Amino acid sequence: QVQLVESGGGLVQAGGSLRLSCAASGRTFSNYAMGWFRQAPGKERDFVASIIWPGGRTLTADSVKGRFTISMDNAKNTVYLQMNSLKPEDTADYYCAATRGSALSSNPSWYDYWGQGTQVTVSS
Repeated sequence: QVQLVESGGGLVQAGGSLRLSCAASGRTFSNYAMGWFRQAPGKERDFVASIIWPGGRTLTADSVKGRFTISMDNAKNTVYLQMNSLKPEDTADYYCAATRGSALSSNPSWYDYWGQGTQVTVSS
């Protein structure tokens, strides 16, 4: 099993920045993909960004491209989501996900492991 714990959420004004972290523990794989998703109240869970290891290739949703950056520190088993120029519409619960493999995917069903989420609120 893989355990994922997100942190870094909070309240920020529009135009501000936050960095989310997702620490992974438990079973490790030689190659894996990790992703960030978000879910606003009453809405479906949407893809934000994903990254694979090794290689570091990334995939980012058009809605956040140029503002959000996903990165990974494999030595710390941690994936990050740097969020800049935040907008009120970015308000949501943000979830970290992981799966074994070397393919990038924006489909939530691709991922086997999920964290509990961290809340991000952007005020106008």
